[in-house]
Amino acid sequence: MYPGEYATTRADKPAVIMATSGVTLTFAELDRRANQLAHLLRASGLRRLDHIAILMENNVRMVECCSAGERTGVYYTCINSYLSPDEAAYIVNDSQARIVISSAAKRDIAVALPERCPDVERWLMVDADGTDGAYDAYEPAVAPFPTHPVDDEQLGTAMLYSSGTTGRPKGILRP
Repeated sequence: MYPGEYATTRADKPAVIMATSGVTLTFAELDRRANQLAHLLRASGLRRLDHIAILMENNVRMVECCSAGERTGVYYTCINSYLSPDEAAYIVNDSQARIVISSAAKRDIAVALPERCPDVERWLMVDADGTDGAYDAYEPAVAPFPTHPVDDEQLGTAMLYSSGTTGRPKGILRP
């Protein structure tokens, strides 16, 4: 069942429970937050089959970012948070991500990316206090956007990367 349906039928039930921290996100919260990011993606000009990249540790914001990609028809690529800046930049560039969302916890890697990824149009950082180099703070960036679904919801999906056989990861685009 689509998470948006659970947001109305099971609004207060947990959609995500982080095992290590116990942080919980209900279906209603996930729906509202993902919709706000979905609206930001649309306002930034992203349409079906465009790409975003997500570089952060496992947390509720990561789920929210993936869910926003799923409801806007974009490919979202989750980048292993243990990669080096060069390795992460390779994936950002190869996936042709137009927006990169990272977290303050991965700041050391994240701040090295803008100079390596000149085609990225927008940089967002979760849990940032303010602007950090090329990155805008995520929370204030999504705050003005509505919590209802975008008008043209379309199914998006993850763009996964294999380990490759040539020493470079290979992007796998599902139709």
